[in-house]
Amino acid sequence: QVQLVESGGGLVQAGGSLRLSCAASGRIFSINEMEWYRQGPGKPRELLAAITSDGSTNYADSVKGRFTISRDNAKNTGFLQMSSLKPEDTAVYYCSAEVILDEGGFSDGSTWYGWGKGTLVTVSS
Repeated sequence: QVQLVESGGGLVQAGGSLRLSCAASGRIFSINEMEWYRQGPGKPRELLAAITSDGSTNYADSVKGRFTISRDNAKNTGFLQMSSLKPEDTAVYYCSAEVILDEGGFSDGSTWYGWGKGTLVTVSS
């Protein structure tokens, strides 16, 4: 019903920056909260940042001041701007979203929550 596709990952040197995107498509009436997670090698998935439909944000302490979450509601796209990257930021980065489903241009009263397949970020020292 809804697809989330992350992009923008790649190889970057320590201290560098990357901007990740998360494009949502499908039966979207509106998107409530969008979130970014990551999972490093041998580590559990970690919530990094969240943004509500009105733009309120929250960050994990591990990325506060270095990462910025944003969204373009008109394009159903979320972003994660990452700067001052460290080797320990190496991980697969995932976006998730809670979507109000569309039926003929109206809300059908139900929600969908899901994940993208992730994009790999590798930070070299």
